[in-house]
Amino acid sequence: MSPLYNSKMTQTELVKGAAMRSIARSKLLDFIGQNESSPPSPPSPSSPSPPSSSSSSSSSAESAITPVPDHGEYLMRFSLGTPQVERLAIFDTGSDLSWVQCSPCKTCYPQDAPLYDPTQSSTYMDVACDSQACTLIPQNQRDCGNSKQCIYLQQYGESSITIGKLSSDTVSFGSTGMGQAATFPESVFGCAFYSNFTFEISSKANGIVGLGPGPLSLASQLGDQIGHKFSYCMVPFSSTSTGKLRFGSNPNQAPTNGVVSTPFIINPSLPSYYLLNLEGITVGQKKMLTGQSGGNIIIDSVPILTHLEQRIYADFISSVKEAFNVEAAEDAPNPFEFCVSNPSSMNFPEFVFHFTGADVVLNPNNLFIALDNNMICMTVVPTTGISIFGNWAQINFQVEYDLGEKKVSFAPTNCSSY
Repeated sequence: MSPLYNSKMTQTELVKGAAMRSIARSKLLDFIGQNESSPPSPPSPSSPSPPSSSSSSSSSAESAITPVPDHGEYLMRFSLGTPQVERLAIFDTGSDLSWVQCSPCKTCYPQDAPLYDPTQSSTYMDVACDSQACTLIPQNQRDCGNSKQCIYLQQYGESSITIGKLSSDTVSFGSTGMGQAATFPESVFGCAFYSNFTFEISSKANGIVGLGPGPLSLASQLGDQIGHKFSYCMVPFSSTSTGKLRFGSNPNQAPTNGVVSTPFIINPSLPSYYLLNLEGITVGQKKMLTGQSGGNIIIDSVPILTHLEQRIYADFISSVKEAFNVEAAEDAPNPFEFCVSNPSSMNFPEFVFHFTGADVVLNPNNLFIALDNNMICMTVVPTTGISIFGNWAQINFQVEYDLGEKKVSFAPTNCSSY
């Protein structure tokens, strides 16, 4: 079991909690899509000056990632400041700005670790209002403090926000396995003094690390130093081991069999998300096509569920019902749509998600989740907004983002031993 497992909850309660948060994430995307005009083009160059790494020219750094089963996301481990203070944060490919809760804090959600105290770090600095990093924050989400320090507001949906000072400090990763320890001075992040979320954030999490495609994301800031690449490998929630998040390439890793790659696209109205193009899905012998091009599904590390826009979902689920040839359970718990009781005698068809240039074969564990009462539910649900490829579908894949080549690669991997 994940060390962050909440043993007081039944399996159904755990899964429902995580699934409902996934629905909230999907609604957040609807909210952004309907309310966001194209953001201003960032000034050139498009990233803050990259932090200078204290290790070799192209660094490789690793972090262990651990699932929080009742919340559905994964936490990464890193250190901040000088001397180093260890932090755990949700790693998020669907946002750019990284932030941690800092002291003094006006309103913060409860966290297990002490708040980060910037006065104790000899390398901490406030970021000025007229700095390039501050101008990368959309104008309606930044302000100037009394001492000319940059104040940011990061919104997650209609009423979840965090506010704080834009700051810079040293971010460090310890050595795990093949990766060397690496230190990145002057990394830009948010020091939050106000956090108000309509959904509960795990008390294990001290903040969020943004790994989106925008210029302020940690992946973009590290840029050249990590060869513009990062990857993750997520273990199942029931695993006793941890997965890995890697910045840069692993020089000791042999080429992986079965690796497939697909281009990612950035939509100006969703600038913090990686959009892939889903051309179709095969269920058993039946292939359904979306008839779309140009980016129609977000790949996201935070929500547990995969959300398909309603027309695609309708075709998909009719193929699923045909392939299984079993009666769907009538009492599917919200938010699941398709559940089956007593699945032991079922034959699972092959599932293939056909992204442009990349056929990703998913096994039943990527698409079904076990509840109590001998019931399994499909982790694919319909949405009225844009489709999302959630984290349950990505378990036991090494997923690599190449920001230079603008592509995402998938390689089937046993992430427990990765």
